[in-house]
Amino acid sequence: MDAEKTPGYVANHVEEQSTSSNEEITWTEAEETAIRHKLDWQIVPIVTLMYLLCFLDRANIGNARIQGMAKDLHLVGYRFNIASSVFYVVYLLVEVPSNIILKRVGPRFYLPALVVGFGFVSMCTAWVKDFEQLCVARAFLGVFEGGAMPGFAWYLSSFYKRKELYFRIGIYVSAASMAGAFGGLLATGLSRIPRWGTDSSPVHTWRNIFFFEGLITIFVGFVAPFIMPSSPSTSARLTEREKWIAAERLRLEHRADPNENVNIQHIKKAVFNINNYVCAGGFFCINITVQGLSIFMPTVLNDLGWTATKAQLYTVPVYVSASVVAILVGFLSDKTRMRGIWLAGFTFLGIAGFSILRWNTDENIRYMAVYFCAVGAFPGGPGFLSWGLNNSAGPAVRAVSSGWIVTLGTIGGIVATWSYLVKDAPKYPIGHSINLSAQVVVLALASFGIVYCKWENRVRARGGRDHRLQGLSEQEKLDLGHHHPDFRYMA
Repeated sequence: MDAEKTPGYVANHVEEQSTSSNEEITWTEAEETAIRHKLDWQIVPIVTLMYLLCFLDRANIGNARIQGMAKDLHLVGYRFNIASSVFYVVYLLVEVPSNIILKRVGPRFYLPALVVGFGFVSMCTAWVKDFEQLCVARAFLGVFEGGAMPGFAWYLSSFYKRKELYFRIGIYVSAASMAGAFGGLLATGLSRIPRWGTDSSPVHTWRNIFFFEGLITIFVGFVAPFIMPSSPSTSARLTEREKWIAAERLRLEHRADPNENVNIQHIKKAVFNINNYVCAGGFFCINITVQGLSIFMPTVLNDLGWTATKAQLYTVPVYVSASVVAILVGFLSDKTRMRGIWLAGFTFLGIAGFSILRWNTDENIRYMAVYFCAVGAFPGGPGFLSWGLNNSAGPAVRAVSSGWIVTLGTIGGIVATWSYLVKDAPKYPIGHSINLSAQVVVLALASFGIVYCKWENRVRARGGRDHRLQGLSEQEKLDLGHHHPDFRYMA
């Protein structure tokens, strides 16, 4: 399509075609690279740390379970599964509303406030006395954690181009696997802190896990606003020219006002974007595995006949491996500018891993299979989330899209809490079968996403969507976002 038909519109939101705009780029690639590196060191580490603590405070219930919590709180039957489900039900209900609020009030204080909130709830969980109080604590944890993952994803999308996003999201989401590694080590150490507190409310063993991990989270949440900029143009690490370039390069790519507030049209564009359902479906299936491993891996390993301490420690190398691979996949995906092929390819590891867990009985082989499952699944979370953000145009639409994808995907977390039941121990045939099926569905969804995006791009390239521009003003054409005939989906 001829650029003159839509003056000033960057055809498909990718850097090499930004010169199709009638606005001239007045900076060098070297300047842009230097700015990107400065932003990397300013915002990626703090976002990664905050999400690591987010996942740690969510998953520590699995560590606490085998350190005496199940016995002390009388978590018999399905009570542990119910308490875990309560968190995810509340979590998925607050994700989209939280991102809408985030877009209005700004990220610098809102995101750290969420971190302080779930840290405080985690700390207070050290004093729960029974199953009912545990459920209340998990519900409040869901209120604060619900906005964290989609909020961090939208925040990063406000600083980086589409081709730069998966790697950065991959780093911070890989904090989930790093949290698993730290969780096992911390749980082992913290649970051995001598009994302290009052006679009526002593803190010991599993209670130490919640208290001290929550305390660390609160501290990081209070420090974060002093590090995080609200936008590229407010970064203290950049010079005035660098601030302008950092903001302008995104404006040229996205062709939207970064300060626009979410309205009903933005919500409709996000909700009715077929790419978001492909990504949400993939996120749902990946979440069954990721959340299931985070909560039940210590239990599954414990049921191999290992001691609680050995089970905790043996989770560490699994999570470290998954973390490294997730970051590497993000880097390679951004370099190749392909999403679906990486997501589809890694499902074969997950399929192999859960097949072994389902039908093999040797404990060493089963432990190896856990590696396959984690390494195969963990790249999927950041992959599907960044894929959805890449194929949504405009900051307001992306804010809703990230929340919507994570909301639907979080239902997988609820399924995960009911996948591994006490009556199925120690082989857990139902849980492993559910996860095996989920990995097969991920393969199908990623493959469909590739085919659909390539097909739609070909239709647009031959003018099959040009009719959408008829009778529209220039502003209305820009407001089409990813429906614009010149927009190209990333496959």
